[in-house]
Formats: sequence, C-alpha cells, structure tokens
Amino acid sequence: MSQFTIRGQFDGRDGPRSFSKVIEAVNESVAREHVLSQFGSEHGLKRTQVTIEEVSAA
Repeated sequence: MSQFTIRGQFDGRDGPRSFSKVIEAVNESVAREHVLSQFGSEHGLKRTQVTIEEVSAA
C-alpha cells in the first residue's frame, strides 16, 4: 500500500477550515473515499461539505 497526503477544506462552524491527512491506501481513489467517509463518521459532515483540493503520493 502507498501513502497519500490529502489536503482540502471542510465547512466548519466558523467557516471553511483547512485540513491535511496522510492515508495508507491502494490507490488515489480509495484514499479519497477513505477521507470522505472519515469526515462523515467523525464530524457528521456530508460529502458535499468536504472539498479535496490536492492528493499527492507521499
């Protein structure tokens, strides 16, 4: 598995907030899905409230 660094923004209570996460995944698509599901479960956000700006292999 490869490591991917994912950067983006999500809708917080005080406006947009930036994030950066490092995820181990098989490919870029799986890494994106993992981050979206993680924000949904941890923060109760819908996929439309999370904007992924950059995905890079670490």
